[in-house]
Amino acid sequence: MTDLSTTYLGFRLRAPLVASPSPLTSSLADLLRLEAAGVGAVVLPSLFEEEIEAEATRLNDHVEAGSGVNAEGTEYFADFAFDHLLLDRHLELTEGAARRLDIPVIASLNGNTAGGWVHYAQELVTAGAAAIELNMYDVALDPTRSAAQVEDGYLELVRSVRAAIDVPLAVKISPYFSSLANMAMRIVEAGADGLVLFNRFYQPDLDLETLDVKPTLNLSHAGEIRLPLRWIAILRPHLPETSLALTSGVHLGTEIAKGLLAGADVVMATAELLRRGPERASELISELSVWMDDHDYESVTQLKGSMTQHTSGDPSAFERAQYQRVLHSWKPEPAL
Repeated sequence: MTDLSTTYLGFRLRAPLVASPSPLTSSLADLLRLEAAGVGAVVLPSLFEEEIEAEATRLNDHVEAGSGVNAEGTEYFADFAFDHLLLDRHLELTEGAARRLDIPVIASLNGNTAGGWVHYAQELVTAGAAAIELNMYDVALDPTRSAAQVEDGYLELVRSVRAAIDVPLAVKISPYFSSLANMAMRIVEAGADGLVLFNRFYQPDLDLETLDVKPTLNLSHAGEIRLPLRWIAILRPHLPETSLALTSGVHLGTEIAKGLLAGADVVMATAELLRRGPERASELISELSVWMDDHDYESVTQLKGSMTQHTSGDPSAFERAQYQRVLHSWKPEPAL
């Protein structure tokens, strides 16, 4: 019997597939379906500090609009509205999931101030989150801030949250750092127990009819796995004690195998589960198990890290030499 168990953020998971943040993980019913399908852990949708602040501002404006008109009415609306704030709903989901699920429930947090990150991380832990995933989704727009200042800001946030909570801490980062390997090591030194590679930056589009900027969400495709695959293979030898999670472009059980071979402790999936439902997780895990049996791997532990940069028969495959090979690998399709 193939042993599919793995360790991530100090937790022993029954399988290396984790359901990453999506509409599926925002519903307790779907979270239970994901658990039944065999995932090792779940990550709840990100709690965005800006959304909480915006909702509170709208609520305050609504209440203030009636001030001086009827004191009793003002008090009534204030109590009613605050019971339904986004934060309350999110904490309720976290608490319910932690109580009902037997697998680790990881809360995701995206803040924009040091105080907000710390405060909401503490709230999520109190609600029962087994771990916190800091979602480092930020676009550096200020041209007067240097790259070093931006990075220092990230590191200070990690240190602040690490000091405020007593559960494992993962940091989800983007690939857009001048020296990604160096930044990854500094994030770990600042207190991260794990890294999630990578955050997908969703780009806005332009509506030519309304002349508005419109949000556009394109689910990942299989080719997107290559970027995190490369960097996990590079980082694993340098961060042997750090949990590494691969996310983006995972649609097949064999792609889970690739992530593990490169050195990931877990592989996260979103798009495939959204397209085909929570039960697809069971099929992905089965596909992984079949591949491992066919290739004589008895456990995920044996499989993990077999093809990192240092253990690969061709370390240059993860470096610049591979760039030339890729360019020369293209061949025109035969004419019909």
